[in-house]
Formats: sequence, structure tokens, C-alpha cells
Amino acid sequence: MTVVDSAFNPPPLLFILLCSASVRPRLHSRLTVSHDETVMCCGYSQEFRQVVSCTERSMVKVWDFDTGQQVFEFGGTNDLSATTCMTFDPNGRRLITGGRDGCLKIWNFNNGQCLKTLKKQGKCHEVCDCIFLQVNRNFHVMSVGRARKIDIYPDTPEDFHHIQRPQPTWQDDLENGHREDILCVVHCPPSLVATSSYDGEIIVWNVVTGRVQCRFFSPPLAENLNVEALDLSVPSIIFMKHSKLHHFFSATALLSSGAAGCVNLWDVLSGGKCVGSFKASRFQQKITKMAKTTEDTLLYAADRIGYVYVYDIEKFAPEQKSPHAENFWRAHTGRVTGLQIVDNDQVVLTSSSDYTVRLWSAHGEFIGTFGQSESWGVHISSSWKHPAVPYEVLIDPLSMPDHESLTFNTRLSDAINPDKTRAHGGEAKSETHSKLRLAPTSIRDTKIGKD
Repeated sequence: MTVVDSAFNPPPLLFILLCSASVRPRLHSRLTVSHDETVMCCGYSQEFRQVVSCTERSMVKVWDFDTGQQVFEFGGTNDLSATTCMTFDPNGRRLITGGRDGCLKIWNFNNGQCLKTLKKQGKCHEVCDCIFLQVNRNFHVMSVGRARKIDIYPDTPEDFHHIQRPQPTWQDDLENGHREDILCVVHCPPSLVATSSYDGEIIVWNVVTGRVQCRFFSPPLAENLNVEALDLSVPSIIFMKHSKLHHFFSATALLSSGAAGCVNLWDVLSGGKCVGSFKASRFQQKITKMAKTTEDTLLYAADRIGYVYVYDIEKFAPEQKSPHAENFWRAHTGRVTGLQIVDNDQVVLTSSSDYTVRLWSAHGEFIGTFGQSESWGVHISSSWKHPAVPYEVLIDPLSMPDHESLTFNTRLSDAINPDKTRAHGGEAKSETHSKLRLAPTSIRDTKIGKD
């Protein structure tokens, strides 16, 4: 009997292996990836209408924004360190990448030529973030990372030395800078820069004087005060100057990712006063990237498990602990490593540790994955993947609203549109009775859809 039972009821491990062997090839044939490894960052060059994505093994791919097809690739050699971050010069003609070896490289990304290497003398530490900024009439590349200091390199294209050293470090940075790894840097023209670190500290600097304007720490959530391993790191910060915010801020607001999926709001010019905090991730997952539209009207926030949320600043009120997201959807199955809004085309660019780079409409409609076999037209909605969603997102357990890891109380029907829609059989019906096919991962307002 034991032999017969084992034949019909194989041990759990054997059963899993048999299932994996039979299912994996079939699943693999339906997956589309942009790279064969983790995508660390991505960006958009308006000058060339191209998307650039960089990976853990320093592979750089250039994509046609309007079709999703690959144009060029370079890097990926053993002599290059892992790419950790990237930015463009103001004209979108040169690519600047930061690496795990502590160096920055300036590229002509149309032919893969390394124009210059920016490097400190002595021991170098991993670069975590970099930006291109203008101070008065001068342009600079600024980088931060595990060295816990700010490095500033003048942008001097006329200097043909291949290796360039940074300017002397600010005295305030040497004496009163971060004590932990710096994860993010962002510029607020004309003269402010903010940096954030692993221990939750945020420092706002005056780039003209090199002095600290103010500093503050991310507050832990009241319900998590006794949790020893609470993640206070701040991987994303963003400045906003929307007129609506002037009711709550002196002039300039800074938003930062906080603990348990929260976004904290700070009044910078009042010395870093914390004005409020709200839970941006419905699943209490760390917000890894934030982006905003040109007029600072919409805030996009992406979390550690691949969800993207959209918040309307016009409707913002600091006293709201859980403001209603205008829209949210799952874009990836892994950590979102890149998030950019292309306002002129009303689309959203994302990249992830799940090996993919994707394009979405501003409302979350799936346009496609860079590298897919079919071309798309950014302004031809019939060429988009919508109403389909990425296959691996569709089948991932964390896409299911009732998954035990996703602890939230909102029902699917409420999340789509409170009091105005009802979910049935995977479809949402609006007041006009128009139907949208929604996979469990595509939780969106009924206003989303083709015009």
C-alpha cells in the first residue's frame, strides 16, 4: 500500500520538482525580459527620444522610445563595475553612470564611447545616486554613496583629460555630514540640494555656500516604535512647489519615503518641520522611487513589490493619514528601480529588479515591455498590450489582493472606485456600464481605459 500511495501521492518535494520541470518551459516561453539580469536604473532622453537602461553587470541598452525596439547596446565586460545609478546632462546627449567601484563615467550612448571617468583619489566606495545640476552659470555632476560624503565634479567638456577629480569637499560636509551611507540626492533649483541616508537622516544643503540649511530624521510610525529592525532608510526624496501646498508649507515641500510604505512631508524653509505623513503603499511596502509631473500636480510612488500609485496634489491634505490614490497598478514583480514621467507623451517609464523595462500610459494602461517582439506606437493605443497585463505579474502570488503578505483591509471593489463600481468575475462595471478587463494585478479607477 505504501508503494502504491507513493506512486499516486509523491512526496511534496518530488511533486514540486515534477511540476517545476513541466511548467517552467511553458512559462518561460511567455515571459518577455529587457535584460538577462537585474535592471538597476533607466532614463529617458528627450533629445533623441530614446530610453537607456543599465544593469548589475554594467550592460547598457538603448531603446527606441516610440517602438520599444533595441537600438544599441554596450558594456557588460569584465573590466566594468556594476552600474548602480544614472542621469543625463541637461541636453540629454550624454549619459552619466555611477558604479559599485566608486567611479562615474560619462558616455556618448549612441556609440558606447566613454568620454570621461570621474574618480576620487585613494579608496573609492560605491556610488548610490548621481545628478546633473547647474549652479549659477556652471554645470556640475554630483554623486553620493557609501563614502558618506558629497562629491562634486565640474562639467568641463573642453578638458580632454580622461580622468577627472572632484572639487574639494564642503567643510560642513566633512564636519557635519551624514554618518551613514547616502542613498539619494535631489536638486531644487536654484540653490538647494537634499541628501538622504540609510539611517533615515535627511540634510538640505545650500549648494552656493556649501552649508547645511537644515537636517531632520524620518519619524518612525507610532505603531512601530518598539520594532527593533524597523527600516528607516530613505531611498527616495523629491521636492515639490505646487501652489496647493503653500497652504501647509512656507514655500518648498520635500517628500521622503519612510517606514512601512509611508511618505513623509517636510516644510524645508521652516527648518525641516514634519508637516504630515501618509501611507502611500497599501501593502506597507517601502517606497523605492518617486516622480512628479512637470507642473507638480501628480505624485507617482513605486514600492518594493512593484506597485505604482498616483496621488493628486490638488486633493492633498496633510492631516489625511491615508489619502485616496487616484490610481494604482502592479507594474513589476520585483523592486521598482526606475520611475520617470514623460509629460509630453503622457506616459510612465519603469524598470525593475525583475529584468524588465516597461512603458505605461499615465493612467496605468500597459503599453509594452522594451525588447518584446512586437513594436508599439506610443500614440496608437491599438498597438498597446492593454487591456492585457504582463504575464508574470498576472500569475505572481503577491498580485492577489487576498495574499497573506498583503495586509490591507480594502476590498477589490472599493479599491477600483468606492460606491461607484462593483467587482464581479474579474470585471469592473462603471455607471455607464462600460467594462474593463481587470486582472487581479490591475486595480484601477474606472476612468482608466481607451478614449
